[in-house]
Amino acid sequence: MDRIKRISNEVLNEYSERFGTDFSTNKQKLNEISIIRSKGLKNEIAGYITKMLQRQAKFEERKQMMIDNEKKSQEHDLPRAQKSESAYKPAYKPAYKPAEPAADKPAEPAADKPAEPAADKKTISEEIVDELKSE
Repeated sequence: MDRIKRISNEVLNEYSERFGTDFSTNKQKLNEISIIRSKGLKNEIAGYITKMLQRQAKFEERKQMMIDNEKKSQEHDLPRAQKSESAYKPAYKPAYKPAEPAADKPAEPAADKPAEPAADKKTISEEIVDELKSE
């Protein structure tokens, strides 16, 4: 690992709250916490710290923007799906109407409702037994 990167990472690990995304303030803070005699080395370290923090800020900004976009798309998709289902109307009218069931035929019981036994209706065998008892 490069010397600049190593020193910058060590300084950031210990004093991350003091540094920001401005180069000149980072250079001043670096002077306060360390003694670096070489002007060039100090500038490179301060520059690398600035670059790292700017990248981190940009990453956080993009991450938040992606989260916000995801929330907006979820909110936007939900009403659109509800509208498309309720507002669906066929573009054509059928030329014929399906035949209606005849009135003289008894209606078939619905398939989704279970048949309930009628308490007042008796089966044929029960009617025969009742007739025999009454005689």
